Amino acid sequence: MKRFFCLLSLCASIFIFSLFDPLHAATPDALHHSVQSRIDQEYPNLDKLYKDLHTHPELSYHEEKTAARIAAELKQAGFDVTTKVGGHGVVGVLRNGTGPTILLRTDLDALPVKEQTGLPYASKVRATDDKGNEVDVMHACGHDAHMTVFIGTARLLAQLKDHWQGTLVMIGQPAEERVGGARAMLADGLFKRFPKPDYCLALHVKWDLPTGSIGTTEGFALANVDGVNVTIRGFGGHGSAPHTAKDPIVLAAQIILALQTIVSREVEPGAPAVVTVGSIHGGTKHNIIPDEVKLQLTVRSYSDEVRTNTLASIRRITRGLGLAAGLPEDHLPEVTLEDESAHATFNDPELTRRLTGVFQTWLGNEKTLKQKPIMGAEDFSLYGRTEEKIPICMFWLGAVEPERVAESQRSGKPLPSLHSSLFRPVPEPTIKTGVTAMTAAVLDLVGKK
Repeated sequence: MKRFFCLLSLCASIFIFSLFDPLHAATPDALHHSVQSRIDQEYPNLDKLYKDLHTHPELSYHEEKTAARIAAELKQAGFDVTTKVGGHGVVGVLRNGTGPTILLRTDLDALPVKEQTGLPYASKVRATDDKGNEVDVMHACGHDAHMTVFIGTARLLAQLKDHWQGTLVMIGQPAEERVGGARAMLADGLFKRFPKPDYCLALHVKWDLPTGSIGTTEGFALANVDGVNVTIRGFGGHGSAPHTAKDPIVLAAQIILALQTIVSREVEPGAPAVVTVGSIHGGTKHNIIPDEVKLQLTVRSYSDEVRTNTLASIRRITRGLGLAAGLPEDHLPEVTLEDESAHATFNDPELTRRLTGVFQTWLGNEKTLKQKPIMGAEDFSLYGRTEEKIPICMFWLGAVEPERVAESQRSGKPLPSLHSSLFRPVPEPTIKTGVTAMTAAVLDLVGKK
């Protein structure tokens, strides 16, 4: 009998405690309400943070002040913070008992773009780039929104420590726009000096997705990207006597047309690939056949096989046409790759399906939208390409007024895209939605108390 009354008393205590602690209430709705309430309380401060970050962008590899701000915000939220990881990289760690380790990543850098949005908090920053040029700087890719969601999520999960157990590793990554930051942080021991994650998550704003919504893509979501430089040499001469020269401009034209057959005739139908010649420079005057022409290409694909074969085809075609033009070995076209190459982002299908279900539960089916893969690039992919083969997922965050998206779909007129001088995410509810989605994702993946 005594044991019965003790058990009854314990049950009553648990019941009464749950009434006063919404995080331990029986229904998920109570947790959702608590999270939304906390986001609403945090939002005025997050809005100020977003606008400050937007106003003070920094170029890739120059994110000193931005990194310091993110580090300070993580410390204030209770994280153990390490700076200067792989350059200006920031790593914050929050340990909360035994459980999974989740890595959340935000990018820190901005672009050399002159902002033309007309916003009251628009960037007027000018800076000197690595080549010594003075350029305008703008967060034209939404990294300011990413950082704000990142900090909002850090604050919320620190407040909710009694509802989960595990470890959070939150990283501020430099130089995403030049696809060098992830590689640098990994080379500096990200997965060795800090807890190795079981999952890696990130989000990215999207220019044609209505604010308040989330987009997910299983499998390949973003592409391999290579910058290819082709130097075509010839023997210059007078424009009136082409028979005395080897014209690199004619050879360049032949190469440009021949490159278009790679995708149409060498890549298996249905396997995405792009070979675009974005720049051609050669010659100085009407009547001079130059010695040299330079091409700049962007090459995009999803699979490593298509990437390897496409690059090999470019080398084969340029060399073959050079030989056909009668050029000696030391004058054949030269093909080189830029250092700024990215691997395709492959969202782990099982993880992505799991998170899609989480977003549907928290935001609703109508706010959780499947998205097609695109040919843009991200170096977030590298966190899933180490020997550990960690599952990764990057999901999209709607950032544009729904009525603008609807009008664009009706009229066919495209909206300003990422990297546009006119791109302007709507802070609310974009930031709130991002914090909700990322917090919900982590709460689902970590151990429950």
